[in-house]
Formats: sequence, C-alpha cells, structure tokens
Amino acid sequence: MKIERISDIYEVLKGYTHKKRLVVAYANDSHSVEAVHAAVQAGLVEGILVGDRERICEVCQENGYDVSCFRIVHEPAEMRAAETAVAMVRNGEADVIMKGLVSTDKYMRAILNKEKGLVAPNTILSHVTVMECPAYHKLLTISDVAVIPCPDLSQKMAMIKYVTNTAKALGVETPKVALIAPTEQVLPKIQSTVDAAVLSKMNERGQLTGAVIDGPMALDVAVDKEAADIKKIRSVVAGDADCLIYPNLESGNVCYKPNSKLGGSRQGAVLMGAQVPSVLSSRGDNVETKLNSIALAAILSA
Repeated sequence: MKIERISDIYEVLKGYTHKKRLVVAYANDSHSVEAVHAAVQAGLVEGILVGDRERICEVCQENGYDVSCFRIVHEPAEMRAAETAVAMVRNGEADVIMKGLVSTDKYMRAILNKEKGLVAPNTILSHVTVMECPAYHKLLTISDVAVIPCPDLSQKMAMIKYVTNTAKALGVETPKVALIAPTEQVLPKIQSTVDAAVLSKMNERGQLTGAVIDGPMALDVAVDKEAADIKKIRSVVAGDADCLIYPNLESGNVCYKPNSKLGGSRQGAVLMGAQVPSVLSSRGDNVETKLNSIALAAILSA
C-alpha cells in the first residue's frame, strides 16, 4: 500500500495483528504519557512506560487515563530509566524507543553506550522527518533538521540511505531524492553543490542504489515543476521529489519549522541508525506531532 497521507500510516498500523511495542524512557511527564495514551487508544502500539510508578499514576489520574492500558516498569532514577528502556529493546521486549522526560544527553548516552547501547560502532545517526505539506502533492521525507550540523559526504550517504528506506516503507517503489543547494550549478566555492554533484554521479554509476538521486538542486526546482521548466532543468526528480537532503542542519531546520508553524504541515520524525527507530521529539512539538512520530517509528520497525 502506498501511503499518501500521514493518517494512512495509522490505518496500516491498526491492521497489524501484533502491535509494535513502544517503550518510553523516563515517562514522568504529561506530554509523553498523553502521546503514548493516544497511540494506544488509536490501536497503533502497545505502551511501556519506564519511570517513577507513582508519578506516572498521578499523571494518568490527572488526565483521566486508565493506567491499566500501559505496562509500567518502575525506575525512578533518570539515567537508570533510560538504560532500562534501552535494555528492553536489546532483550526483544520492545520494538521502538521514545525519549520521555530524560535529558537528551542522558538519553543519547544510553543509546550510544558501546557495550549496552543500540548503535553499532561507526554507525551514523541521522534525523528523518516525514512532512505532509498542503501545497505539495505527496509526502516529503527530509533530512537532517536536528542531529548532524554540517554533514560530510559519508554522512550525506547515510542520510540518503535513511530517507530512501523511509520512503520505501511508505510505499514509494523508487524514491526520487533531491540534493538541496542554493543553485543547480556546480560551484567549487559552495561545498553543497560539489557534494551533490559527486553523490549524483555515484548514483548514476551504481554506487548509491535504491533511489533516483539528483543535484545540486534548489528547493523550488525540487518541488515545483513550473520552476524546473522555467530554469530548463531536465530531471525526473525536479518538481516531483519524494525526499530532500539538506546541505546542513540550519537550512533543514529553517525549512522544517516554518512549514509546521506557518504552513499548516503535519509531520512526524524519528532518529535513524540505531537498532530500532527512536522517537526524539522537539520540546516544542505538539501531541499530534509526537503521535505522528510514534506511528512513523512503528511502521519503520516492521
């Protein structure tokens, strides 16, 4: 099934006979519990909350939630809660992990632990967002808006892999990946255009497979066929991109937030590269975005 809207992910997950198991690291806050409760009630996942049992029960009582819909693992210490959640994934007790009230530093330390974490040596982690933009004719999968500040060539290769796998999980047979830069010209003084040209050539020669990759490409050309025609850009990716790779975190983040806050976009996001998808929500994300992120992580864990 090709998923055309984020709500379609919900429908796919509802049809699963065995629900994915989501474990939340240090689920002591109302935002995390609210999002997981919504996911459980919608039939998307099973919820496992690791944290202070008394505090979790208080949050459930304050919001009128039936605490019995969750499995609660009592661990009142913040770092230990993160380590326990990671251990549950390693032991096959959970399929997806989500950051709760634990600090990002401690959460990432638990995931990156060389002996007991979820990341193999030399693995590149990257943030992947799926956006449903009212002005675009299909879902967009983008990277990286949150984790890698200035990706080098090898990191961009990993980013391409992650967005390609995500788009395929959403039913896109051969994703079209646009490598975003300020211009379509290859200019030696603008590194993003040079990297894009190299990656495009690698795709052309079969070194990067599974997608059609083109760049450098300005954003307007990637998502607007008319702009591509005016600029006389001949590419199957132009105006019809499934995935966007941004040259750095600043450009990706500055695109992401106006779309979500001003453009009416819906989105979900996950951290890719670990043993399982990880929900690492922004503090400014609303419950709907966190719910979308849970759904995205669940379908990617299949």
